[in-house]
Amino acid sequence: MELTQTVRQVALVTCGLMLLPVLGMQLSTEVNWGPADFFVAAVLLFSAGLIYRLVAAQLPGKAQRTLLAVLVVTLLALIWAELAVGLFS
Repeated sequence: MELTQTVRQVALVTCGLMLLPVLGMQLSTEVNWGPADFFVAAVLLFSAGLIYRLVAAQLPGKAQRTLLAVLVVTLLALIWAELAVGLFS
């Protein structure tokens, strides 16, 4: 798959996921994101998605791609938790 198409697909998925906090802000006063929150979340999601897509394309087996997905999601969750609540501080 061409790199620009991969980047475009990851960007579209990232934009779709970023609509969830926007919807949450409309439905609840407990979701209160500022511009910096949206920027950081978008960068994290886009980076995780792009890393997965680029590395997974090089892996031969489904088990290896699954392990990569678990690794990327785990790292994303740990970084997100650290930024959100200072999990490791």
